[in-house]
Amino acid sequence: MKTRTYRISLETTKAPEFIDITDRVCEFIQDSQVLSGFAVVYSKHTTAAIKINENEPLLLKDMEGFLERMASRNGDYGHNNFSIRTVNMTEDECPNGHAHCQHLLLGTSENIPIIDGQLQFGRWQRIFLIELDMPRPREVLVQVIGE
Repeated sequence: MKTRTYRISLETTKAPEFIDITDRVCEFIQDSQVLSGFAVVYSKHTTAAIKINENEPLLLKDMEGFLERMASRNGDYGHNNFSIRTVNMTEDECPNGHAHCQHLLLGTSENIPIIDGQLQFGRWQRIFLIELDMPRPREVLVQVIGE
């Protein structure tokens, strides 16, 4: 059994933003030479998620609207009340309670089986990093495990 770890570093430009990283992940699978196993695609952030879905423009707009309805950017979040919040604060802190709540719906990682050296996607499936907060540098880890 072998394990290979890869990193994707990117800059997001808006929120929400669906960034298709499928081709990069597929390149890592080829590089790893794993024929049978799985890949874990993991976001190192609490306001940027990893999800598998279809890369269709109208659907992406629908999903943006869904996220806004579930946890509106303009909602009332204790996390955004900097006069009482004292934990995990930075100098450039921004009100992003909505992004954390949206992340709860989406999650941090996806696992994809590898068979015969290929990720096993359905016909329309793609892997997305989803920016939920604001433009910033992001990092995704891809760990390929198998033989």
